[in-house]
Amino acid sequence: MAKDLIRLMHAMFLPAASTVRDVYWQPAVDIYRTRKGWVLKFELAGVRAEDLDVAVQGSRVTVRGVRRDWCQEETCTYIQMEITYSHFERTIELPEDIQSAGIEANHREGMLLIRIHREENA
Repeated sequence: MAKDLIRLMHAMFLPAASTVRDVYWQPAVDIYRTRKGWVLKFELAGVRAEDLDVAVQGSRVTVRGVRRDWCQEETCTYIQMEITYSHFERTIELPEDIQSAGIEANHREGMLLIRIHREENA
């Protein structure tokens, strides 16, 4: 009976777990309107700067990358995992074309700040 229960649990949960691994997660973002343009603040705890890509197309800003798992001990076994480790992507559409705007990105303390400076005549 115990083996049947284990088989039933595997049949119910393992297929779902394998599809979850392929799904992108989306980081939280705060969007600020300023006198000079926009500030987008992405929550990216544990993501290294070299694992980030920022793209601008028209009025869209897309941030994509990967948060990788790491363990300080060489031989560790996980007991509980709640943090999502995988590829992520988030696209923000602003109400104006920013293709020719000045864009500055800073990554520190688990946050990515993207400053978008509009042209002076806009």
